Amino acid sequence: MSKKTILAVAFAIACAYSAPSIAGEHPAEHPTKKQVTVGDVADGIKKHIAEGTKAQGGVFKVKDGDGTLSLTLLKVHDDKLAILGPGNFFACTDLKGEDGNTYDVDFFLTGEPGAMKVTETNVHKVNGKPRYSWKQQDDGTWTKESVSM
Repeated sequence: MSKKTILAVAFAIACAYSAPSIAGEHPAEHPTKKQVTVGDVADGIKKHIAEGTKAQGGVFKVKDGDGTLSLTLLKVHDDKLAILGPGNFFACTDLKGEDGNTYDVDFFLTGEPGAMKVTETNVHKVNGKPRYSWKQQDDGTWTKESVSM
């Protein structure tokens, strides 16, 4: 074999062995963001309530009108968790008040899994009696509707 042939074969072998390492620098497809699931929303609201409960002496405090409710988590309504759009979520919970009442509390959250923040908290029902209802509009959005007491 000639010296040129040996060099050409050696070069070809070197290229063949280095190709996978070069290709590894750039994946065939760009990585995508993890899709948020309703499980992530449930984890986000549970984390928020747990952190608030710990910080506030064993109860979760919710401002309600002119007062503040002291609550403990009973349940996260998994069937009412919703992904409203990119980075926007809804969670519904039942919490027991120190006053003996059961409160259905709605939460709106933003962010990514593991780092969700609550942006709005509303007492929706007291002992099953709604303070407001949700109505879906023609454009698909939801709005609060007053309920006669």
